[in-house]
Amino acid sequence: MRAATTSTTESSRPRGPRPGPTLRRKRVIATARPWMLLVPSIVVLAGLLLWPMIKVVLLSFQDYEVKFGGGIGTYTGFDHYRDLLGDGRLWETVLPNTVVFAVACVALTVALGTLAALLLQRLGPVWRIICSTAIMAAWAMPAVTGTYVWVWLFAAEDGLMSRLAGSLGLIDPATTNWFTDRLSFYAIATLNVVHHGFPFVAITVLAGLLTIPRELYEAAMIDGANAWQRFWKITVPTIKPIFFVVTILSTIWDFKVFTQIYLMPGGSGSNEEVFNLGVWSYQRAFAQNDYGAGAATAVLLTLLLLMITFVYIRTLFKESDEL
Repeated sequence: MRAATTSTTESSRPRGPRPGPTLRRKRVIATARPWMLLVPSIVVLAGLLLWPMIKVVLLSFQDYEVKFGGGIGTYTGFDHYRDLLGDGRLWETVLPNTVVFAVACVALTVALGTLAALLLQRLGPVWRIICSTAIMAAWAMPAVTGTYVWVWLFAAEDGLMSRLAGSLGLIDPATTNWFTDRLSFYAIATLNVVHHGFPFVAITVLAGLLTIPRELYEAAMIDGANAWQRFWKITVPTIKPIFFVVTILSTIWDFKVFTQIYLMPGGSGSNEEVFNLGVWSYQRAFAQNDYGAGAATAVLLTLLLLMITFVYIRTLFKESDEL
């Protein structure tokens, strides 16, 4: 009798909707959904970036001869890498040019961009827009155009800077060529790169500065902190991730600078003392028709950039874990 009553009671209960997916299934779907949305972009990036990179790596293991309608590659193993690492020009000229130039450009770009951002922060809304637009014009200028402007400024004899230095008695414009000396060549290239890159840093850092509550600065001023102390104790810790981003992006851009070096007098091949890794790779591949050696140089540059990126990401994750 009790069993019949229980069965009748259970059968009389209204049946609800079928139960949904399990919690584990929901987690799998939640995890997979973002990747499913990213698949089209990943496929496009793989076609545009990953596949050419793989082809360059494969080319670095070959002696490649271009012929009409295609080319023929002969496998040579690590010969190109052995020749590259055993070449004295890499260690004495090319690598020092690349590293020292990139470090100087990154330091000056971040420093000048930060100073510009601090200046923009102090301006009113109208003047901030005007000045931001003015400095962004330098960033919007193509690298080719900007390079030719700097070449014109330092041109021998009739360049503006040559005439100015000559009028001050510092040089003889008739006999001085700024682009033949390695140091002066890279000094001009540094001015070019910093002038082109600091607006990005300025606008990015300014965006971070505008998110810092003014109450923090007011409290620090009440405690007697000067401007330098407020910058290091409040500004830098608060927008530290932004400084990391602009620094790593500037490092990647400045390590692989090509246009600004190649278009300057002597940078396209007549002066080997001013080669960096990007220009040297181009010269070996296309000027000397040694595509395997050029590809090996490009792979070396890519490995350097990957190492820098790895260190940056690791440092960034350490900072986030500490927070």
